[in-house]
Amino acid sequence: MDIHTLNSFIDYLRVEKGAAANTIAAYRRDLTRYLNWRVNNPESPIKEYAFSLKDLAPSSLERNYSAVRSFHKYLNREFNISDPTDDLPETGKRQRLPKALTVEEITKLIEAGKDPSQSISLRDYLLLELLYSTGARVSEVVGINLSDISENVVNGESIWVLKLRGKGGKERIVPLGTYAKSAIDDYLVRTRPSLLKKLNETALFLNNRGTRLSRVSAWEIVKSAAEKSGLTSKVTPHVFRHSYATHLLDGGADIRVVQELLGHASVTTTQIYTLITIDKVRESYRLAHPRA
Repeated sequence: MDIHTLNSFIDYLRVEKGAAANTIAAYRRDLTRYLNWRVNNPESPIKEYAFSLKDLAPSSLERNYSAVRSFHKYLNREFNISDPTDDLPETGKRQRLPKALTVEEITKLIEAGKDPSQSISLRDYLLLELLYSTGARVSEVVGINLSDISENVVNGESIWVLKLRGKGGKERIVPLGTYAKSAIDDYLVRTRPSLLKKLNETALFLNNRGTRLSRVSAWEIVKSAAEKSGLTSKVTPHVFRHSYATHLLDGGADIRVVQELLGHASVTTTQIYTLITIDKVRESYRLAHPRA
């Protein structure tokens, strides 16, 4: 753990999680404090760090714990560094539910990527479509290669699938719906050839230089679509993933299937999305039942 891993984590917060500037600044400050403590106490258990924070206000304490937990989970996923945060005390704060858009909002957001006057919009539209139709992280989407798209024939039926490379190099296969497959075909025929500079380029998504689209550029595409759709305050690249999981569970999908599609190592991570559905049921009951 050093300043380089901290900067990598901050970049992840900004690009993939779409964290607010104030949140990023607070996390950087809290984690700089933690790393300085770790330099002076390289062998000390993390419980001693928690004890050093005992005089902080409850809200500041919770934020520090949250920053350290998030940082170590990131290090574990990306660099296989062991996560010691199970030894951090619980503060009792209610778990925050991930933000999900409605189906109507997601549709409006994806359609905002289209601009008939610009062929490049077929790329942007496809990126938005894949974020939602596969539940992929933005880093996974920009990492897609042409060879990751394939056709399987099952019982005489053609099924298109996509290989995604997740955190820690783990691979998973997800199905492609008709909307996603149509968007891929349009982009490959009408837009990608005009962006291509080298015939051996393997990336699906190309920038104007003919090289692989970056995570930052993907974020800008999402931001632009959000502004056009009027959903700016609600949208980050990760909200597509939250919406994907929530809509699958709302539609009756088995939680174990959703776990596999999201690439979660544990179903416990996936179960947070069931809380969203429970909240919806509770709210509907409260509004509709005469004795609620």
